[in-house]
Amino acid sequence: MTTTETDPVVALRQATASLGSRPVLRGIDLTVRRGEVVALLGANGSGKSTAVRAVVGQVPLSGGTLELFGVDRRRFRDWARIGYVPQRTTAASGVPATVREVVSAGRLARTKLGLPRKSDRAAVDRALELVGLAGRAKDSVNALSGGQHQRVLIARALAAEPELLIMDEPMAGVDLASQGVLAGTLREQVAAGTTVLLVLHELGPLEPLIDRAVVLRDGCVVHDGPPPKAVGQHALPGHDHVHPHADPASAPIRTGLLT
Repeated sequence: MTTTETDPVVALRQATASLGSRPVLRGIDLTVRRGEVVALLGANGSGKSTAVRAVVGQVPLSGGTLELFGVDRRRFRDWARIGYVPQRTTAASGVPATVREVVSAGRLARTKLGLPRKSDRAAVDRALELVGLAGRAKDSVNALSGGQHQRVLIARALAAEPELLIMDEPMAGVDLASQGVLAGTLREQVAAGTTVLLVLHELGPLEPLIDRAVVLRDGCVVHDGPPPKAVGQHALPGHDHVHPHADPASAPIRTGLLT
């Protein structure tokens, strides 16, 4: 199938999914159009993280359909078009690697494990500059703060120069300084035409960038439209990754596939 400019970048239709015996998605529809910034919101256990993990292939759908760039998920192979930033708690920590080595892993889908080219090195340099870590490229990732580590994960996704950027709770547990850097980074990507799907606990500094909000409750869509004014820490308590039923889809991502 040939994709066109009018095809949705992500199209979930009547999607259902379970984690073990527990239904998590109960027939949701989620459409992200080219150039949009969509926030997926919801309380702890609402299914928002499971929804994005289904999009990137970490959680299988038990029903419904998923298309990426107009192509059925089962036939989609062009993963270099998608950058994925998992929740920071799912990232591999303690890895003996430099910042640059981790960010360079984001080019694997494009180089197909071949030798890096000049364009690959330039993309890594640009990603490091965007997140404000060019001066830490040779440092071990273990020497970084939590907020800086989150910036490395985002740089890794940006190094692939994705058309669609998916980020799961990018601001969770991040200090104010890093929040400002990350918001500025995302603003540049949006200005360059990148399509963005965000899982958020609260809109915070990203609110001005959000075109549309989709709110989940108990695995169902209860709002799809302008960001609700009432969304905040008290309206939507908790995060999916601290739900008492651990999500087995929170295993470390496969770096060479979706980085």
